[in-house]
Amino acid sequence: MGYNRGLKFGTVFTILIVLVAIYYRSSEDILQKRLQALIYGLEKLENKHVMTSRPTVAIGYGMCTDVYVNAKELLNYSEQVGRPQHFNEINTELELLKSFAYYFRHGAAAERYMANRTLFDELVAKARSFPSSYSTIGGNAAIMALRFAREGCDVTLAAKLTRSLHQMMPQVINIVGGELKRDDIHLVIEYKHGDVWGPYSSARANRYIIHNDVNNPKISSLDAFDKLLSTYQPNLLVISGLQMMDNYPFPNGDREKLLYKVKRQMINQSVSTKIHFEMASFAEDKLLFELCNSIIPFADSIGMNEQEIANLYNAMYYGNISLVANSTPRIATVLDQMRTLFKLLRIRNKTINNSREVTRMHVHTLAYQAILTVKGSMWKNTMAAAAKASLTAHRHVCATSHIDIKKAALILDDSFSTSLVDGTRIALNTDKPVSCWEEILKIENKDISIQVCVAPVLVCTEAAQTAGGGDNISSAGLVLQI
Repeated sequence: MGYNRGLKFGTVFTILIVLVAIYYRSSEDILQKRLQALIYGLEKLENKHVMTSRPTVAIGYGMCTDVYVNAKELLNYSEQVGRPQHFNEINTELELLKSFAYYFRHGAAAERYMANRTLFDELVAKARSFPSSYSTIGGNAAIMALRFAREGCDVTLAAKLTRSLHQMMPQVINIVGGELKRDDIHLVIEYKHGDVWGPYSSARANRYIIHNDVNNPKISSLDAFDKLLSTYQPNLLVISGLQMMDNYPFPNGDREKLLYKVKRQMINQSVSTKIHFEMASFAEDKLLFELCNSIIPFADSIGMNEQEIANLYNAMYYGNISLVANSTPRIATVLDQMRTLFKLLRIRNKTINNSREVTRMHVHTLAYQAILTVKGSMWKNTMAAAAKASLTAHRHVCATSHIDIKKAALILDDSFSTSLVDGTRIALNTDKPVSCWEEILKIENKDISIQVCVAPVLVCTEAAQTAGGGDNISSAGLVLQI
């Protein structure tokens, strides 16, 4: 009797296990088919618009050597770290550890100047001693130049560099600026999603960068670039790398003079040349406010990630800066920030001589791409651009040209709201993955028609690299719009 009861229980238990296995296999199959449909839909949009000409792109400023190292190899946690803390610049190893903890716990990207050159050189030497460490071409402008060239653009880069680093660049990229004896180095300290460091666990894969730059903060290629632009009329001018000025010890007034020269460069461009400004991680409020006055008003387009839009939004709306923001913000939150920034810039720029009217914003986050353009402006193919930016995000982080479903995850919800206030709910359609719609924004009694496109990102679950992601994504999005 007991034997039969045990047999029946065992049979039922076996059947339950089989049913659970079938359920999970079925769910996995459904998920795989959903991801495959999403990839197909994004690639179809990306391939729909093929460049028939070679757009000319001029990019400033700077270049460096990026040295990559795993955070857990280079940085050892100890109780001495104590409370995480933000520093405008890093002078000691303890400050580095406290600062790293501050950003690591939020999974937020950061880039800081290290004034102590001896300590910086020691850290670079230590990083290079690990077999997993490697070096690549670095710098926002250089990485964007590589992406534009890869996509078929005719590219000119403003950078001063050594002969050996120059030889690493593809010959199709024209470089102006002159030669150096020693390249600037950026130490890229990377970590993966879920990495544990002391009592902290990273919310997402990201990186913390330190540098001891001498040439990039002074944008030493500026004069050579200025000379080129006096006779060259590119389709697109990109301004990037200005975060290297953040907390750099300039003699009084020197930084303002440099920014004025960049401003004049932007003003002197033909109206037919589109101008894009690529944001970055800024910790010094004075510099960010200077950019709001001297650079941003003269750009048609702005590119930024979720941290950077929060920083710019706070600077323009509240008059302060935001060092760390939500690493996975809701779409409605970001779209509301984009609308507010767009209105503030439009109103403010009217009071600034020779300013341009911003007509494009691109925010790239871990989970999605959001692009806002003014209807009837010079920017085209917004839907395809959002799709290309999304695919580039995965390809870059996974370091692959082919998307492997086994290394992809969709973390976006099945639907999203277009605004926190009276927003419309939009369902994610895997067959038509990029959602686009039109809106009317009222600015000082004037109606401005805009188009907004949101594309989901197939997040790379086995991140090979995070640094340079934003530069590649922004460039890929711009390629189809110029």
